[in-house]
Amino acid sequence: MAVLTSTGQLDDRRQPTTTLEGWRRFAQAETSPQFELLPNREWKSLKDLRRVEYDEARIAHHAELVVVTTSAITEITNEGRLLTLLNQREIGARRGLIISGPAATGKTTALKQLGRLHELRTRTRFPRSERIPVVYVTAPPKGSPRKLTMEFARFLGLATVRSRHNTTDIAGAVCNVLIDACTDIVIIDEIHNISLTTRAGEDMSDHLKYFTEHLPATFLYAGIDLERSGLFTGVRGRQLAGRCQVINTTPFPYDAQWQQLVGAMEAPLRLHHHTPNQLVDQAEYLHHRTGGMIGSLGHLVRASAIRAILDGSEKINRALMDKIHIDHAAESLARRAGVIH
Repeated sequence: MAVLTSTGQLDDRRQPTTTLEGWRRFAQAETSPQFELLPNREWKSLKDLRRVEYDEARIAHHAELVVVTTSAITEITNEGRLLTLLNQREIGARRGLIISGPAATGKTTALKQLGRLHELRTRTRFPRSERIPVVYVTAPPKGSPRKLTMEFARFLGLATVRSRHNTTDIAGAVCNVLIDACTDIVIIDEIHNISLTTRAGEDMSDHLKYFTEHLPATFLYAGIDLERSGLFTGVRGRQLAGRCQVINTTPFPYDAQWQQLVGAMEAPLRLHHHTPNQLVDQAEYLHHRTGGMIGSLGHLVRASAIRAILDGSEKINRALMDKIHIDHAAESLARRAGVIH
């Protein structure tokens, strides 16, 4: 594999996946490690700009380490694909999928991987098509039907949408584009922002139902602790619960799967003094430190790798990880357990 040393690599920032361009770049991005370390002798001999470029490329590599295929991702991708196939010929109410669980348990990652796999399959089948197989949007906080509709319009880059257009016109334009583009999957993240205990939430839910009835697509949702958020309350909530199956994500227990997860995150590391299994040997510490949250673990490993490059240590050990700040929830648990102070 070639060494990635292109100048300005860190400035090649991707568009957010809530835009069509950003989603396509995400879906088509290389998912396997593509960085080969130089032999230590060559690395030590690098000078000035060449050394900066080399380290910049490694930092970019660690900033987006590969996604680890967990049991949750496997279950969600399998169920999502099954629903998509079942809904292809459905003329009545189509079934959807809801992913619910605490923050940092991999909900968004799992849904994005499901969408990515479907996008790639469709591109393989129809390589010259202008299809938009997958749409990815987030439910806006303190939202309204108009704000939700505008999320779809922004994803599509609909230049014809103007502030003077009413919500129904915008929704109609969005549906026409998605029908013509043969959209199969619509992913709506942060669905906990829709609370059916409020009038605004009821209005957004009604408008979301408009989309589900006007688009021949499978709708997939993700949100935090949705059973307790009010999403399934009242007539609207019971109707949603009757049309969707729910998969719950949870923190990982400390077991063999956790150790395999740590090992999978360690394998792509490209540090000159890091020896194999240094992180696996710290699997119990990492579990206490992150509370078994995969999102927290990913942040800790990636941030530690970048810090090891910046400070020249070129390895990840407990002393370095103790200095890395992660999310407040995980750090609070670690403090109560006496793992950090």
